[in-house]
Amino acid sequence: MGKGGMSSQGGVLEAHVEQENMAAWLVGVNTLKIQPFKLPTVGPNDVRVKIKAVGICGSDVHYLKTMKCADFVVQEPMVIGHECAGIVDEVGSMVKNLVPGDRVALEPGISCWRCEQCKGGRYNLCPDMKFFATPPVHGSLANQIVHPADLCFKLPENVSLEEGAMCEPLSVGVHACRRANIGPETNVLVIGAGPIGLVSVLSARAFGAARIVIVDVDDERLSLAKSLGADDAVKVSTNPQVSIFATVQVYFKILRFDFENHLFNS
Repeated sequence: MGKGGMSSQGGVLEAHVEQENMAAWLVGVNTLKIQPFKLPTVGPNDVRVKIKAVGICGSDVHYLKTMKCADFVVQEPMVIGHECAGIVDEVGSMVKNLVPGDRVALEPGISCWRCEQCKGGRYNLCPDMKFFATPPVHGSLANQIVHPADLCFKLPENVSLEEGAMCEPLSVGVHACRRANIGPETNVLVIGAGPIGLVSVLSARAFGAARIVIVDVDDERLSLAKSLGADDAVKVSTNPQVSIFATVQVYFKILRFDFENHLFNS
């Protein structure tokens, strides 16, 4: 978990095992085990959350299949999962913004709150970030976790816990639209109709983009993208000799769209 924790495997389990906190531990390639997970004490600025929904990210799949993702390598058993939401069960003595029973989405990255990036409001760039399910930090696919209250965001009544768990991937699309200055006069190209491509479509539509075009190699994904708000979908070849950019440029010339000046890559 974000605040740390340890496996309590081994030894004799107590009779009240049904009350013990359990988690999904990645213990080897394609091997997950449900094992006890001991949580730290709830600090004055922490909350304990009963996890109710966890998304499966591509990084989780990489760790499961290869025990690594980019430069991060799983060296010892690790609890996976970082896209999550749940219900507050206990609050620390200094917590004023949350009470037991609140439904919350969790920010999975714990920054140091002291470096220049954090003090400048760019805590996502903290060099000492501790991120759920990024070795050696444990994740959130567990019955309960302990997390800083400031990184737990109360959900509106009309947002489900499952939707709350999707706030983290959705934030990727929102961040991309902000960086690209998407607005009513912007045409958008999204490359790839996977989960992040789809939330980028949703975000671009919410930002008022004039036209959204998405490209992918899979018809089913493209169909889903259109149902979520893409104006046009372009299927590109899986042949490595065929340039995706050449295919899309031809399409945009038909639309009289300035491809080079409006590329939005997600």
